[in-house]
Amino acid sequence: MKSYVIGPNDAGQRLDKFITKAAPKLPKSLMYRYIRTKHIKVNGKRAEISTRLSEGDTVDAYINDELLENNKVEFEFLKASDKIDIVYEDENILLVDKKQGLLVHPDENEYTDTLISRIHHYLYKKGEYDPKNENSFTPALANRIDRNTGGIVIAAKNAAALRILCDKIKLREIEKHYLAVIHGKPKKSHDVLTGFLEKNDSKNKVYLSRNKTDASRTIVTEYTVLASKNNLTLIDVNLHTGRTHQIRAHMASIGHALLGDGKYGKLKQDKALGFNKQALYSYKLSFNFTTDADILNYLNSKTFVVKNVWFAEQLFDYKI
Repeated sequence: MKSYVIGPNDAGQRLDKFITKAAPKLPKSLMYRYIRTKHIKVNGKRAEISTRLSEGDTVDAYINDELLENNKVEFEFLKASDKIDIVYEDENILLVDKKQGLLVHPDENEYTDTLISRIHHYLYKKGEYDPKNENSFTPALANRIDRNTGGIVIAAKNAAALRILCDKIKLREIEKHYLAVIHGKPKKSHDVLTGFLEKNDSKNKVYLSRNKTDASRTIVTEYTVLASKNNLTLIDVNLHTGRTHQIRAHMASIGHALLGDGKYGKLKQDKALGFNKQALYSYKLSFNFTTDADILNYLNSKTFVVKNVWFAEQLFDYKI
C-alpha cells in the first residue's frame, strides 16, 4: 500500500493520468480495474477514473509494492552537462538559447546529453528540482526546435506554467521570430507567403504545393529582408503557423534555399564555401497575451532576444 499527497504540480490531473505517471510499472488495464474495485481511492473514498485531483488530496493505492515502485530514469540527467545559456529565468519559466547540434529531447541515437536533460541537471543543482519530491511532474519544454536550428526554447518549472504556455502557443499568443540566411535576394523586401505542406515521415521531409489536399496543412510565413551581400540575404521570419521544416521548405519553394541546409538547399555547394550547418536561428520571443495568463500575466508584452547570432555578424556585420 502506498499513499500519495497531491502537490501543486499534480493538481488538475485526472486520477488515471496521475497513476500512470506515478506508478509506471502498473499495467493500465490493471489500474482501471483497481480504480473500479476501490483498490485505489481518493481521500478514503471511491473515485472515478476521470476524477480531477486537487492540491492536498490523498490518493491511497492498496496494491502490491512491486507494482508501485517508480524506477524511472529521472537521475539519468545527471550524466548530462549542466551548462545551458540562459536568456531569462524566474520561478516559473526558463528561456534557454539552444545551440545548433543539440537535441531538445532524447531520440534513438542520443539519450543522455539533450537540452531537457541539461535543464533537469541545472535545476537539480540549483535545488529547484528533485525527482524524489515529485509524484508525476518533471520540468518540461513548451516548444521545440530542430537539432540543427539554434535559438530560444521555453521550459516550464511547474505544471501550472506548462499548461499556460502550451495554451498560449496554441492560441498564437507567443510570437517567435527567426533569423535566416538565404541564397539570392527576393524580389520583394517583405512578403507574406502562403502554401500547403505535406509531411513524409518515412523520409523526414516535407513537400509544398499551391493547392490544398486532404493530407496537406496550410502554412503562412512572413519574411522581411534585413541585409544583402555576396548573393546572400539575411531575413527576419515571423511564423504565422508552426509546421515541421516550415521556413526551410517554404523559402526553398520560392527559389531561396537556406544557406547550409542539407535537406532542401545546396549543401554540397555551401560546404565548398565553408558552411556546413544551416543558417537558421530562433532569436526573438514575444509574449503577446490577449487572454488571461494567470500566474504568467507578468510576462505580457515582454520580448526576449538573443543578441549574438553567428551568421548575422560573420556574413553581414549585422547587429541585433
